[in-house]
Amino acid sequence: MHCPPSASCEADPIERASRDELMGLQLERLKWSLRLAYENIPYYRAKFDAVDAHPDDLRELPDLGRFPFTTKEDLRQNYPFGLFAVPRDQVVRIHASSGTTGKPTVVGYTQRDIDTWAGLIARCIRAAGGKRGDMVHVAFGYGLFTGGLGAHYGAEKLGCTVIPISGGQTQRQVKLIEDFKPDIIMATPSYTLVLAEEMRRQGIDPAESSLRIGMHGAEPWSEGMRHEIEQSFGMRAVDLYGLSEIIGPGVAVECGDKGEGMTLWEDHFYPEIIEPETGRVLPDGEYGELVLTSLSKEAMPMIRYRTRDLTRLLPGTDRPMRRIERISGRSDDMLIVHGVNVFPSQIEELILADKRLAPHYVLELHRKGHLDALDVVVERRNAEMVGDPARDLAHQVKSMIGISVNVRLVDDGAIERSLGKAKRVLDFRPKD
Repeated sequence: MHCPPSASCEADPIERASRDELMGLQLERLKWSLRLAYENIPYYRAKFDAVDAHPDDLRELPDLGRFPFTTKEDLRQNYPFGLFAVPRDQVVRIHASSGTTGKPTVVGYTQRDIDTWAGLIARCIRAAGGKRGDMVHVAFGYGLFTGGLGAHYGAEKLGCTVIPISGGQTQRQVKLIEDFKPDIIMATPSYTLVLAEEMRRQGIDPAESSLRIGMHGAEPWSEGMRHEIEQSFGMRAVDLYGLSEIIGPGVAVECGDKGEGMTLWEDHFYPEIIEPETGRVLPDGEYGELVLTSLSKEAMPMIRYRTRDLTRLLPGTDRPMRRIERISGRSDDMLIVHGVNVFPSQIEELILADKRLAPHYVLELHRKGHLDALDVVVERRNAEMVGDPARDLAHQVKSMIGISVNVRLVDDGAIERSLGKAKRVLDFRPKD
């Protein structure tokens, strides 16, 4: 069994290797990851056996298509630690998504995983134009969310000076940017524009700030938003991609001015594009759902994880790693609001738990300024109710899911009924 690989904050030779060298490394690491999952995670062993797939069956990279997919539901079914491949006392950190029923998706990391993750973030910062000695203002949220700590450790590993401000306290953030003069900001794109608004409110021109690179992720954003960020701050705004189930931010990044799309670090993550309805693997260049397999993660290897993100694979530029095009949408109904993953079913559970509310609702997405806003429109059961169910539901959503919503109560029958699949989400955000 091969030793698990690690990452370095220095330029890795694999970034300049040939495509054949990269594919050879992928095959070696993929065999290691499949065997790790099969031998140490009963759930994976059962899934593999059910389709008559064994790690020894992988002789070349396309053979991965014989193995089953992993979905977010698999993580929920194995809550909290059922997909860990190492004893719990070897897990040095745990991150988790929000959940309303006590079943969030949980991910774990060994110390080697943390080092690998930090190395990948360091690689992302360097690829985006950052360097040792730069000051990095981290405005991603800290805590169970992977953004803040992932960015923090990676920036430190590269040798940067980190300002761990997290989210919120916008006036103070502006003050720190003015006083500390950071070179790089890592934040959601929408919050970066909120900072620009606050600067202008204080009579400060964002373009006069010290920021030269913005690394943005955790929520979908358009080319129009990128243009506004770059025009506001006079800096380059790059896309940083990742997801906690795979490792967190650091899976892919836009590299300087080297073409469109994000370079995906294929020495640690093996990508496939599939047809969402059938699961059929598509050739490079065709649009479909991105599927990722971890190649180096010890605590929680992910085999053929369906990200639900829609994109396509593009050739590499000056690196052998392929690129993924900007995410164009999702193959499921998951929403991302202020960097938090939200499923309509999560809000539905809260609605159904309140007997004052009917099980008929829609979720309306709006754009208020530069931030996305979510309205929950739900029918009341009757006109005479005890208390304020709208206020109570908004409080439950904030407490259980972690986002602020506006709840509007409407009369019985006000929400259109559907004879087929109900349309739960209405997106009123402007299209670029």
